[in-house]
Amino acid sequence: MSTKHIVHVVSNVSHYGAPNEGTPTGLWLGELSEAYHEFAAKGYKQTLVSPAGGKVPIEPNSLGPMGLEATSKAWLEDPIKMALLENTKAPADINAADVDAIYFTGGHAVMYDFTDSEPVHKLTADIWARGGVVSSVCHGYCGLLKAKLADGSLLIAGKKITGFSWEEEILAGVEKKVPYDAEALAKKNGAQYEKAAAFTSHAVVDGKLVTGQNPQSATATAQKVIEVLEGSA
Repeated sequence: MSTKHIVHVVSNVSHYGAPNEGTPTGLWLGELSEAYHEFAAKGYKQTLVSPAGGKVPIEPNSLGPMGLEATSKAWLEDPIKMALLENTKAPADINAADVDAIYFTGGHAVMYDFTDSEPVHKLTADIWARGGVVSSVCHGYCGLLKAKLADGSLLIAGKKITGFSWEEEILAGVEKKVPYDAEALAKKNGAQYEKAAAFTSHAVVDGKLVTGQNPQSATATAQKVIEVLEGSA
C-alpha cells in the first residue's frame, strides 16, 4: 500500500459575511468525503488542515437532497471521521516536505478564509516547489486565486483550471450573497479558465495542477490526483 500523504484544506467559516452574515455556510461535505474515500482506497495518509486550525462547520445545503450521497452519509455516521472536523491542524503544523498533494475542498465558506490566507498560500507554494500536486474542487480554487510562488508569480497564471462558475452561482441563487466572482478573478489573474455544463462533472489537469468544477466533480478530481501521483496521467 502507498504511503503518500494528502492534505485536505477545509474552511473555518460558518456564515456568509455582511450583509448576509445570518446565512449559514461551511464545508461542502461531499467534496471532502468523496475524495477522502478515493484516497483511502489507495492507502494514502490523509490530514485535514484549515486556515485557523480547529473546528470546521458543515454547509447545511450539502446535507440536503442535492448534496448528500453515499460517502457523506457514511461520514456523518462515523464518529471518528466527524471528530476530524473538530480539531483540524493549522498550516504551520504541516511540513511541506512530507506532503505529496494538497486538495482544497469547497463550500461558499472558503471564499472568506482561503483567498487571502498567507499561511495556506505558503504551504501550497512549498508543496508545489518540491513537485507536489496542487488540487481543488468547486470553490476550493478560491485558495489558489491569489497564491504566489517563491518567485512572486501567481500559481494559476497561464494554467488551465476550472472551478465553480458564475453561471452556477446564479443557478444556486447566491450570486448576491457571494463576496466576489471567483471565475472572473481566476481569469483576471491569468488562469486559462474553462468549464463544462453547469453541475456536471468536469476535472482539468495541467501538469501537477488538478481542478474540479463543482460538487459533482469531487470523485473525478480525486481520481485525477491519484493518476498524477501514480504517474499514469
